[in-house]
Amino acid sequence: MKDTPQQQFWTSQFGADYTERNIYSPDELDVFYRKTFGVTATAMIEDFSRDLNINNVLEVGCNVGNQLRLLQKLGFQNLTGVEIQPYAVERAKQLTHDIDIVEGSAFELPFPDDFFDLVFTAGVLIHVAPADLPTAMTEIHRVSRRYIRGLEYWSGTHQEIEYRGNKNRLWKGDFADMYSRLFFDLKLLKRKKFKYLENENIDEMFLLEKVK
Repeated sequence: MKDTPQQQFWTSQFGADYTERNIYSPDELDVFYRKTFGVTATAMIEDFSRDLNINNVLEVGCNVGNQLRLLQKLGFQNLTGVEIQPYAVERAKQLTHDIDIVEGSAFELPFPDDFFDLVFTAGVLIHVAPADLPTAMTEIHRVSRRYIRGLEYWSGTHQEIEYRGNKNRLWKGDFADMYSRLFFDLKLLKRKKFKYLENENIDEMFLLEKVK
């Protein structure tokens, strides 16, 4: 398994503190998204899930399972989350029910090939160093049977952003384009940008499909 500076950072006390600062019920998550983007997390997910046949889901970098609990509320079943921060895994197990939470790394996902109908990230790829992104994306692509979705910090060029006084911990870029350049069997189905209400930053949600 890879052991990168970013992994060491997120499995440290900093990661545990982040976990405690970012625990939301499904309703609280919607309030947070509306305050941040002017649209709820529920509305985003429903927009990107319309007409999709999804029987099981994996979130890579699930932290305490905020997104998974919202998916569960919306009727999604057979939900799994993988998270590298041990403290977050334990908190997720306390906060969720009927959701499988597994400790593991995006660089070595503990699942068979083509196992999940949908694999997604939300604010996770932005914390992977550029040199390591192909490894994480390859693993996500490997375990996805059909769909890959992301909600990540967007920029037309990949660039580093200082994160709470730390360097080499946060990047923004065009992650949908990176997936498409890495894997020729991926088709971009949908992408939509969400501008932050309080500044000029942008997140992008995207949906890719594996074409057999």
